[in-house]
Amino acid sequence: MSGLELIIANKKYSSWSMRPWLVLKTFEIEFMETLSEFDIPNNSAHFIEFSPTKKVPVLKHEDFTVWDSLAIVEYLAELFPEKNLWPEDREQRAHARAISCEMHSGFLALRDECPMNMAREVSPLALSPEGKRDLARVESIWATCLDQSGGPFLFGRFTIADAMFAPVINRIEKYRLSSSATVEQYTTAIKTLPAWQEWEDAGKAEPWICENVEV
Repeated sequence: MSGLELIIANKKYSSWSMRPWLVLKTFEIEFMETLSEFDIPNNSAHFIEFSPTKKVPVLKHEDFTVWDSLAIVEYLAELFPEKNLWPEDREQRAHARAISCEMHSGFLALRDECPMNMAREVSPLALSPEGKRDLARVESIWATCLDQSGGPFLFGRFTIADAMFAPVINRIEKYRLSSSATVEQYTTAIKTLPAWQEWEDAGKAEPWICENVEV
């Protein structure tokens, strides 16, 4: 379907942009990508030109605009029902939505302490107690889902839920946060996705540096 445009920010840092981008790429949905880089000194004021919240990502579909990552992927799920972006089973679908919403609204300490950075050199970081609780909850979610589904993704095949948690893979890897076998298994599954590899390569190649998230 033509007429889809996804506006994102730097692939090196923009975890929220990554989520719907991975969905579009992995499910082979045609779209146009527009990258508008962060302007940290000016609080990315130019984002107001296309986003009512001055945040990314933004999906434009002809004359209609959707902002917020979760709203975007829900819109895509309705636009392309044949793609089965959520699990087909009703209970699994509810489970996937629940953990996706939890990711969307929670894990604030882990996000603040370990910003996504595709180009960061791997080096350990000590988490706060709050960050450790966030990490433990992520590990628990992944272990439960993979145990129930058998993997390689949270609900067997790749779904929106995997896209919502994908940026955490970068955080855990780059900051050396976990030695869990489950985390290693899931990391391998996500990082073998061609879409992940394309995003990571592009992020590493970007020239822009945002000092405020270079931890």
